[in-house]
Amino acid sequence: MKIGKVPETVLKRAVLGQIHNRREEVLLSASVGEDCAAVAVGDDEILVMSTDPITGTVQDIGNLSIQITMNDLASAGAEPFGVMLTVLLPERISEQKLHRMIQQAEEACAKVNVQIMGGHTEVTKAVNQPLISVVGVGKAKKGRLITTAGARAGMDLIVTKWVGIEGTSIIAKEKEVELLEHFSQSFIDQAKSFDQMLSVLPESAVAVKYGVEAMHDVTEGGIFGALWEMAEASGVGLEIDLKKIPIRQETIEVCEFFGINPYELISSGCMLMAAADGNTIVRELEKQGIHAVVIGKATRGNDRILYSDNENRYLEPPKSDELYKVV
Repeated sequence: MKIGKVPETVLKRAVLGQIHNRREEVLLSASVGEDCAAVAVGDDEILVMSTDPITGTVQDIGNLSIQITMNDLASAGAEPFGVMLTVLLPERISEQKLHRMIQQAEEACAKVNVQIMGGHTEVTKAVNQPLISVVGVGKAKKGRLITTAGARAGMDLIVTKWVGIEGTSIIAKEKEVELLEHFSQSFIDQAKSFDQMLSVLPESAVAVKYGVEAMHDVTEGGIFGALWEMAEASGVGLEIDLKKIPIRQETIEVCEFFGINPYELISSGCMLMAAADGNTIVRELEKQGIHAVVIGKATRGNDRILYSDNENRYLEPPKSDELYKVV
């Protein structure tokens, strides 16, 4: 199999198809496109959990490991409060690099008032670069849980910030020397700074307040992957205006330089939402300084259509993220 997410057909056959045992306390469980699990822990409270590994970069691994998990919890409308870290290290790692990784993670946790509650740290021959796997824990009130599967025909689809910002930042950091042959230092520094926009907690809080029905953090597979996963989880079709999908010029140019598709590039910091009244949510997000755009609608049936200048094409299931072609 190719590097990246396991293909959806394999996921359904080899993973989801083997999970049969069920507990009544589990309110949200493993399925295509869902980022979290949820468990009832009281009359009016839900425990929400997410897990993610960071494998596509090393430079900012501590920070990214926390950001991505916080975003998964935010996409479920949950308030994060703790994480557990499994840190797997190659033999050549130095104590200084380990110190920096955990320092990054702690700084990211402190910004959102989340505690590192525990975990495991190990040097192993099983990895050739540092790997951090995070379990995040949050809480939500009953009846307030948001899922990827909440989109319904007729709902507006909203994208926040810009697609590809995470991948652009990673590539700018990991491939700076190569990029300097074609771009200015100021251009590369701007692309690197996109890592300051990776949290989706602010837009999640606004969207929950103003009637969002589904949310999905746009990660591996980019916006095309996230659109497919929301449609698949919700059982809807899509009509998406490709020209309305927000994208930064830096992302376009970096992707052109490496010959990759920006719409299939890892995009943490960008949230995909579905709501009956998308324009209201966009207005409220803009009031908070968060860029957002209605890019299309959910439809009846299974056709997932991308259109641009009267040229239509069908969305395909997610493929390996474009980031792996570069770093």
